[in-house]
Amino acid sequence: MSLFSKFKEGLAKTSSKLTSEIKRIITRSPKMTTDVLEELEYALISSDLGMTMTQQIIDAVRESFESQGKDAVDVNTIAREQMLKSFRQKQYPLEKNPNGLTVVSVIGVNGSGKTTTCAKLAHRIQMEGGTAMLAACDTFRAAAIEQLTLWGNRLSTPVIAGEYGADPAAVAHDAVQSALSKSTDFLFIDTAGRLHTKKNLMQELQKIHRVIKKQIPEAPHEVLLVVDGSTGMNAMNQAVEFNKIAPITGLVVTKLDGTSKGGMLLAIHNELDIPVKFVGLGEKPDDLQPFHAEEFAMALFPPQEAELDVK
Repeated sequence: MSLFSKFKEGLAKTSSKLTSEIKRIITRSPKMTTDVLEELEYALISSDLGMTMTQQIIDAVRESFESQGKDAVDVNTIAREQMLKSFRQKQYPLEKNPNGLTVVSVIGVNGSGKTTTCAKLAHRIQMEGGTAMLAACDTFRAAAIEQLTLWGNRLSTPVIAGEYGADPAAVAHDAVQSALSKSTDFLFIDTAGRLHTKKNLMQELQKIHRVIKKQIPEAPHEVLLVVDGSTGMNAMNQAVEFNKIAPITGLVVTKLDGTSKGGMLLAIHNELDIPVKFVGLGEKPDDLQPFHAEEFAMALFPPQEAELDVK
């Protein structure tokens, strides 16, 4: 399956809901009225595109109709163009330490999919010819260590783990030491899920990063926030608070294939200037795909004919 096909399939719920609403709104009225614009605005906001992106699209739609008069204008095309303007790059690959081990800290709230994301990222590195290691730094959640170990066995990826209740920072320290000794390319640290409102747990995350820096001053080289796409704009609150404690270098959005709120990744990118690096479009190891702005925009706003007259 091509990358675009994966995006199209994964974003089917979001796209179907959004494009059907747009079509309903613009075909119902032969003219561009304030009511039509307000309905379009509501449809975009309901898909969690965020206020900034929504306003850009609405302004562009209004300007297009004012300049073209009765000429047909494709709202989906306008939306795609505005989306692509908001991205500085088409893709945002993982940073790689040119001097050796790259340490990637994977953070987020409970249930967002951090453990699975760590495993899938390791799988991707291995498929590209690199070496990877996993660190089980979630020493609190029941079966967390077993889950990561199971993934490690499945993917033939080494896993460094401690006992339940062990200091996560100590596990991270041991994992970095092991990865360095084996000249590993990437170390993915699976941290415990924590609510962004729990100060003690957020401080624990900072401790993990401090311990890593003592071994590799510039590490972690990536801090990836994993958010569940189905939570919609609540993910924005998570990103804001986590970013205060551990500056986020990239976003991983999981479960996009099961939600109609796929626009939220665009909202976070626009509001917080955090690049979207990967999206989860299924359960298989290779269903975690690098984010591609053009493919995403095309899947979210597929070509669609629309005609409106200016009142």
